[in-house]
Amino acid sequence: MVSRRTIPTTGIWLAILTSGVMAVLGLDLVLVFGVLGVWVGSLFLVTSTPPENQTAIRNKRLSMSSMRELVENSSTPVLVTEKGNIAIANRSARKLLGTHIPGQDARVVFRQPAAIKLLGKKKGGQAIVRGLVRRQDVWRINRQVIDEDLAVIELINQNAEADISRAHTDFVANASHELRTPLASIIGYVETLSESGENFDTPMSQKFLGTIEREAKRMQALISDLMSLSRVEAEKHDLPETNLELASLVERAARDAAGSERSDWLEFELAEQPTVQGDQQQLEQLVRNLVDNAFKYGREGTYVRVRLDHSQLGEARITVSDTGDGIPSEHVPHLTRRFYRTDPSRSRASGGTGLGLAIVKHIVERHRGRLDIQSTEGVGTKVIVRLPQVESTQAGQLRPDA
Repeated sequence: MVSRRTIPTTGIWLAILTSGVMAVLGLDLVLVFGVLGVWVGSLFLVTSTPPENQTAIRNKRLSMSSMRELVENSSTPVLVTEKGNIAIANRSARKLLGTHIPGQDARVVFRQPAAIKLLGKKKGGQAIVRGLVRRQDVWRINRQVIDEDLAVIELINQNAEADISRAHTDFVANASHELRTPLASIIGYVETLSESGENFDTPMSQKFLGTIEREAKRMQALISDLMSLSRVEAEKHDLPETNLELASLVERAARDAAGSERSDWLEFELAEQPTVQGDQQQLEQLVRNLVDNAFKYGREGTYVRVRLDHSQLGEARITVSDTGDGIPSEHVPHLTRRFYRTDPSRSRASGGTGLGLAIVKHIVERHRGRLDIQSTEGVGTKVIVRLPQVESTQAGQLRPDA
């Protein structure tokens, strides 16, 4: 940018007059003209205005094409509205709401009272809408106003948070229900005994006392499993660091689960001696739960087989299998859910809490392992746990099966 100058007329005339006086006084003309040149030049330097320090301010409004390119590949659904109509919808928004939405009234697209109220505001804000695409969907709508005509809408998926909240609610409801059932039995029988005024040595009283004891033990087991599940979930991100030899641990835990009355129906195949990094208490609980389930749901008078070997990938593999009615295939994917039962009446009668496999799943996850459940109706069920071995052990001991 060119600098602006003002001509210092008065100063120039003063310089000329002074130079003339110097010439009249007989001074050297070279000196006189030199002084005149320096004087006039300095006057121009002093009076010149420096160029303005202007930055190139472009008050240029973003074009629709540039905004479209900016948001098109965002994984978050983004919409740009112009005068209430959808002018731009990026790929994620079109996939979510449909390819037909550009050009439509935004209120028609959302069809949610909370969203419509937000779109009607002159200022930005946010709103929570449910059932935007599917019945259980939860989305947060963020709206930012650019100017009188333009606004940007961002859709944030809140399904994960909603699922966690729903799972917690379901868990509390199921736990309350499971605790309420034995408590109701205990209270009912105690009240009956109290009101009867009979001696507790009668057969009926003994029957009631037996029921009370059974239900109390069931409630105790349920509370114990709830506490175990809570501990395992709290520690699931902490990788165990203790080296454990699985053969002795598996045999000890399996015999403990079977008890003296069922230990004769255990079959062991513990040919391998794998070592893993693990939590001894949790791994023993894992084996006890699997063996206990096998006895509860296997056919009476049949063996429960416990096998320890190596998988094809070099993992330590624990397999517990029973011979029984098996589990229908549609139930298998849900078996590790809390309180899930294929036959609730049979499970409660056998003393099950509905938390055994949920605990097993979380223990396996904490040990960075894998859980697989295979079941054939009329044949039986096989539960397979694969755990990574200690690196130093793998080199000397691994003999993978085919």
